[in-house]
Order: sequence, then structure tokens, then C-alpha cells
Amino acid sequence: MNRAEFEAVVDDVLAELPEWVVDQIDNLRVVVEEHPSRAQIEQHGNLLGLYEGVMLADRGDHYFGAMPDKITIFRQPHLALRLSPARLRRQIRRTVLHEIGHHLGIDDDRLHEIGWG
Repeated sequence: MNRAEFEAVVDDVLAELPEWVVDQIDNLRVVVEEHPSRAQIEQHGNLLGLYEGVMLADRGDHYFGAMPDKITIFRQPHLALRLSPARLRRQIRRTVLHEIGHHLGIDDDRLHEIGWG
């Protein structure tokens, strides 16, 4: 899957988000990068995606004028899974939803329960 196709899958997932999710998203950007950095790997291990920011649940009255939270979806680690095209699309979807879940303040256990883990 080339970069444009990969980005289109990410865009499709974002376009299909349930309304209850869209209504909660605040100050967030989603980007695609080829690989995580060495520092990201050292800190988090192997990554398909990464959420960086202040979860909605942790924002208080002091949260004002902050830079947007960032979700990065890493293309090459997804491709390294060597999944069929359909399974790759499902995995990209799961990764995007998982990272959005972190933005919303949903922990890993709950993300797995709702199929976003």
C-alpha cells in the first residue's frame, strides 16, 4: 500500500467516526509518518500509532491556547505486519480508533472491551 492509499484509509476512518466521538474531539490533529523515531521506540516500544497530548479527561480550566494534541499513525510498521489488504485496512482502523480513544481518555482495558484495542 503506497502512502496515498494509506492516508486515504486513515482519512476514511476519521470520516466514519461516530457522532459521539466527533462531538468530543478537541484540538487534535492526525498525521501519517513512515516510522517512529528511535526515541519513540525506546520510550514506547514497537509502535503502530502514538497519541501525544493532554487527554480530555485531564484538561482543566488552565487548558487554553495549547498546541493541538497529535496522533501519529506509522505506515511502515503496519506494512511490516504483511497482512492482506483487507486485514491491513482493519488494522489501520483499529490503530486510529485506539489512539483517538486515548485522546478521549479511554484506558487500554476499555479500548479492548469496545474493540478499539
